Amino acid sequence: MKLLEIEEQEPQQQRIRSTVVAGAGKKKGRGFHEPEREEGDGNARYEALEPAGGSGPAKSVEGWVLFVTGLHEEAQEEDVAEAFADYGDVKNVYLNLDRQTGYVKGYALIEYATEKEAREAIKGLDGSELLGQTIHINWAFVRGTSKGPRRGR
Repeated sequence: MKLLEIEEQEPQQQRIRSTVVAGAGKKKGRGFHEPEREEGDGNARYEALEPAGGSGPAKSVEGWVLFVTGLHEEAQEEDVAEAFADYGDVKNVYLNLDRQTGYVKGYALIEYATEKEAREAIKGLDGSELLGQTIHINWAFVRGTSKGPRRGR
C-alpha cells in the first residue's frame, strides 16, 4: 500500500487502516481511539454515580431499599406492603420464597422512592411485631468509607 493513498483518505478511515496495516506500534484493545476519555497520564476517565465519601445509606438505581429480617414464614406481600405503607409510598416489595416449602425465607426487600420515607419506616417499624414476630430493618445498600483500593480474596 502506498503512503500517498493513505494520506488522501478520510481521517477516520486513515486511523482505522493504520492499525490494520502491519507495522511497529500496533495497538489492540477497546477504546484506544478515544482521546477525549483519556487524561494526561493515559488513564481513562469514567463517570461516577455519586461522589465517594462518607458512610450511610446508598440509593439503588430505582430507589431507597430496606432489608427486613425476622418475617413470619407465612407472611404475604400484601401484609408487608400494608405495614410499610403507613410511612410512604412503597414502590416495590420482594419476598424470597423457599423452593421446597413455598414459604417466605424470613426476609424481604422494601423499596421507597425517597430517603425520608425509608428513614421513617426504619424508625417506626424496627423492633416492632408483624404477624406475631419481631422484625428488624436496615438499609439494603450502605456506602462505606473508602480506605484505598479493594483487594481480591
